[in-house]
Amino acid sequence: MKTERIETDFLCVGAGIAGLMAAIRARESGVNVVVAEKGNALTSGAGGAGNDHFVCYIPEIHGPDIKLFIEELMRGQMGLIGQMLGPSQTEAWIRKTFDIVKLWDDWGIPMKYNGEWKYSGHSFPGRLRHHLKYQGKNQKKILTRQALERGAKIMNRTMVIELLGDMNGVTGALAIDTREDRFIEFQAKSVLLATGGITRLYPGISPAVMNNARLPLNLTGDGRAMAYRLGGEIFNVGLHSNHVGLKNFARSGQGSWLGVYRGPDGKPLGHYVSEPDKDYGDILPEVDKKLFARILESGRGPVYMDCTGVSDDHLEFLIHGLINEGNEAVANHFKEEGVDLRKNPIEFMTYPFTGGAGQIYCNANMETSIKGLYAAGDELTSSISAASVFGWLSGEKAAGHAKESSSSNIDKCRAKIEERKNLIDSIQNRKAGYDWKDANIALQKTMADYTGGVRSEYMLKAGLNHLRRLRTKIDDSLVAKNRWELIRCIELLNLYDLGELIFLAALDRKESRGEHQRVDYPYTDPLLNGKLQIIKRVDGQTRLEWKTVVHAIQK
Repeated sequence: MKTERIETDFLCVGAGIAGLMAAIRARESGVNVVVAEKGNALTSGAGGAGNDHFVCYIPEIHGPDIKLFIEELMRGQMGLIGQMLGPSQTEAWIRKTFDIVKLWDDWGIPMKYNGEWKYSGHSFPGRLRHHLKYQGKNQKKILTRQALERGAKIMNRTMVIELLGDMNGVTGALAIDTREDRFIEFQAKSVLLATGGITRLYPGISPAVMNNARLPLNLTGDGRAMAYRLGGEIFNVGLHSNHVGLKNFARSGQGSWLGVYRGPDGKPLGHYVSEPDKDYGDILPEVDKKLFARILESGRGPVYMDCTGVSDDHLEFLIHGLINEGNEAVANHFKEEGVDLRKNPIEFMTYPFTGGAGQIYCNANMETSIKGLYAAGDELTSSISAASVFGWLSGEKAAGHAKESSSSNIDKCRAKIEERKNLIDSIQNRKAGYDWKDANIALQKTMADYTGGVRSEYMLKAGLNHLRRLRTKIDDSLVAKNRWELIRCIELLNLYDLGELIFLAALDRKESRGEHQRVDYPYTDPLLNGKLQIIKRVDGQTRLEWKTVVHAIQK
């Protein structure tokens, strides 16, 4: 397989919202930028099909006290992000949002609805609203154009498979061409990880159709796995999240719906709204993401999203949101099947576990524990607003680091490079073995059986042993028949790494918190409040420790 060497100041791994914003800002800061994207920057990532809500603080609308805005925002699902970031970094995010919104609007992403700043959904009725309604259907195309116009080099169909360097600093990365038989060795002064969220780690709502998931099939936590292998710190591994949406058709866009959640008797399931409300929607699932699952398990379902009786204008508003959130297929399905939301309630459900492999720990400058290595987007948070802000800020900080640094020769990492190349060659040259899908289903089954419900030391240890046996098998026998399968195999190896971290973190967390419920430790330990569980690799061994959430904004 042939090899190409590319030198750059700043390498962005991933061309999602965060990666593109970082590339734009870094180019404006005067450094050379290469963006490596294993898909296509025009459509890749969780935001590839669109979004319709953007957390944004506008002083003229919300008043001068930003802390009141943040306090209200933290009452909903964004509260988890605030807990991870800490107060000062959360404020840094929120304070920058309106600047980014104005930039996007100038670039051609419509951030207004009918000519005005419109807030809708994700809020408690009668209280301050924080999610700006916008038209994000074409946001990736516009951001890609902005990056290219500034001189960023975007390499589509290029998957970074390993970071180069050590715990003292990153020097570049090794990648493969997803279409041609070619390796790319990147030498870079700064590197950003922005590879998105995680899917395929746990079974979805229809296990036989693995791509029936909220996130694209190829979002598999690559950045987290690579950061961990280099010695970076990963935090809050094993604390899963849930989401609600259309039954048996996994999609994001909960805030796009403006109806009321009702039971089969027609009564509202919560007390927040009793009639459809396009300004606030029904925030019930953000209060308790597992509520719908418990209702169905108890036989008190189904659960319905009821938009019956809405006006034509409100229905248009709803469909507008679905399309811009990336749910045009849903809107088209309703039209083709004659489903009139003004007359027909739609079944909703709680989706199975998502994520669970934590985030990459960064300081207030989005720099990880490894010098020159940065992270943004779903590597750090799970909000398009946060991804855009922290992508922008990380690009600025990474550019500053690149200007002050000299390149380190990646040939010092030759042994690691050859090891990864040999691994790729062995997967694609085997004549027989396990294919990626069988090995992925085995992983999902193991994760669901031993960490997907109530946990205990006995169950976790048994599951960890089983996972390690599976890993030994696939290391010696995973096979790819073509380049597409090869990429799925590499992703799968990253998922196995992350799966093991979940077991180790769950064993170490001797308490019950959120979706991490241990029958042998059935209480929440108050001594762990405000702390992050850190997991990292030191001298080839996994180490766990606890850190207090402190982020001092560095000027």
